[in-house]
This record gives sequence, structure tokens and C-alpha cells, in this order.
Amino acid sequence: MENRKKRIILIGRSMAGKTTLCQYLNHEDLKYHKTQTIQLINDNVIDTPGEYLERNYLRGALTVTAVEADLIVLVQQANEMGTMFPPGYSSTFAKPCIGIVTKSDLGTEKQIEDAKKYLSMAGAREIFVTSSYEGTGFEALISYFEKETVL
Repeated sequence: MENRKKRIILIGRSMAGKTTLCQYLNHEDLKYHKTQTIQLINDNVIDTPGEYLERNYLRGALTVTAVEADLIVLVQQANEMGTMFPPGYSSTFAKPCIGIVTKSDLGTEKQIEDAKKYLSMAGAREIFVTSSYEGTGFEALISYFEKETVL
């Protein structure tokens, strides 16, 4: 059997913080750039454009690309009103799923709780709350990824 790290796919709206999350986890400088296409980073993180979730006609690309992932990661910005993830969304992939609330420094306590609720309803079995700007919430996430041999 091939011995490789598990691969994750990041799925979320445009501007949800997926690329910044990748940069933080890879100890890179945080600089915004718009993800235009699916990108494989360090052979273990699949970064996806937000439009693939936002446009129904592009969602199939997420389903097809997720075949290459071992773990589905749903990304929800803390202060986003509502969510793009329908209830039970993770069942589309038939793979383990976690959720990450990003930009917690921008959300109120209620907004963060709502974001966690949205991710839970979408099927995330564990939820992590992070802020790349403040560098908070990553200890538990990195520990989870190491336990799951992702990073």
C-alpha cells in the first residue's frame, strides 16, 4: 500500500479564507491572491475556487476533484451571513468531513456560533475556529491533521 500523507480538499465561498488558511498552515507570508483554478499545494492540500461552490453548474467539479481527497474540509467565514452549504452537503462526497470557521477575529460570538451550526448541519464531524490574521485556533487543527497524518 502506498504510504503518503492524507490529502484534504478545501471547499468554501470566495473570500472565505481557503488560500490564506493554506498559506498559514504552510508557514508562508499571508498575501491575498484569487484562486482561479483548482490547485494542489504540497501534494496534500487541494485549494478550490469559491465559484465552484457558488455556481451550481460548477459544483460537479468539486465532486470530481474530491475523489482525490481523503478528507473534506468545509470552510465558512465567521461573519458570513448565511451559508452556501446545504444540510447534509458532506454526504455528496462519502468521505470524512470537518469544518473550519475562518476569520474569527471579524465575527461576533453569535456569528461564530451560527457558522459552527451551519458547518455541523452540512455534515462536519469536527469544527475548528481559526483566525489566520491573529494566528489563533490552529493548535487544535494542526493536532487533528497530524493525528490524521495530513500535514
